[in-house]
Amino acid sequence: MSASSTTLPVRSVYLITHEFYPVRGGIATFTEEIAKASASLGYDVEVWAQSSKADVEKKWPFRLQRLPLKGSHDLLCQLRLAYKVIKARRQLRHAIVYLPEPGPMLTMMLLQFFHAFRPRRLVLTFHGSEILKFAQSPFRGWLARRLISKSTRISTLSRYTQRLLLEHFPEAADKIFLTPGALRSEFVVVAPRPAGRSEKIVILTVGRLHPRKGQLRTLEALQMLPAAVRSRLEYWVVGGQSKSGYESSLRTAAASHPDLTVRFFTAIPDEELSQIYDRADIFAMTSVNHGNSIEGFGLVYLEAAAHGLPVIAHDIGGVSEAVLDGLTGLLVPPDRPAQLAAAFEKLIHDEALRKKLGAAGREWALRNCWKESAHALFRTEEEEVAATVV
Repeated sequence: MSASSTTLPVRSVYLITHEFYPVRGGIATFTEEIAKASASLGYDVEVWAQSSKADVEKKWPFRLQRLPLKGSHDLLCQLRLAYKVIKARRQLRHAIVYLPEPGPMLTMMLLQFFHAFRPRRLVLTFHGSEILKFAQSPFRGWLARRLISKSTRISTLSRYTQRLLLEHFPEAADKIFLTPGALRSEFVVVAPRPAGRSEKIVILTVGRLHPRKGQLRTLEALQMLPAAVRSRLEYWVVGGQSKSGYESSLRTAAASHPDLTVRFFTAIPDEELSQIYDRADIFAMTSVNHGNSIEGFGLVYLEAAAHGLPVIAHDIGGVSEAVLDGLTGLLVPPDRPAQLAAAFEKLIHDEALRKKLGAAGREWALRNCWKESAHALFRTEEEEVAATVV
């Protein structure tokens, strides 16, 4: 294929990640979608990912190499990845090396001092929490600044994360750009919402069971509602990976108000998740800042919107770039439980508003495209200049 072709020339992209299928969550979704989109654009993509216990591997439109590492951020995991990278240094030297999350960045912070390893292009994506974690340590912050300086391009999913990165690492200023989150490819075409659902109003949260995801805040707000309203509701909690007994705390809190039905779904396969969305009436994920863990964007809000669900969320981090207050959902300041309860009560009693916000959400969820983000990540300087001129 010639350089003058209207399609992208094939280039080698090595995407290195600790968060890939069957791991679930926003970063894993982002990594998978960028890999698929890059392959569809004609890039020669190879994904290096953590080991997997899945019985059957999915069929991917790119090469996948599972590495003998569990995908944590501990030193042993970093050293095992470093060994793999050093062994493959000759092939990586002529390729684009893409690090879409903090796990492999920690390894590359160590390898950046070895002159034998110099990828042709180094591309990084930051999601939010890792920025604070890197910055809080003077030594790790110094390593991160050097890595950023050596990189070719740096992306974030939201303007909020972009501002956060520039605040702590201004070295990124001349190479930073947005690769906004888009709708997961399985949900690009969503059937109209089915009729004849349960008489009860179902409020749904999808996300790992972690204090930052705010399931307990949602539950407490619903329990503040009048008993007559609570009896009309069901709260569905979908998620796993409970941290420090958080699920136990949720179940204990749920048992304290037996007139509010709470259902826990801890192992819903991705292919069945669409049915759960279709049976819900309101989506809620009231994330909160939890130490250095923050909500940089929230792809799950787009999934809910694509299924016609109005969204209730806390106005923190980059959430306002995923949920439009008053247009696709309702945003409430964190630590305002009475306001949160009032937002729920408003949507519970106003079916017309639920439908209006849900309809707008369907259009909003489709505004971004993974292919555009992948192209922005890997296009050359010449292509960048040509796009600017046009």
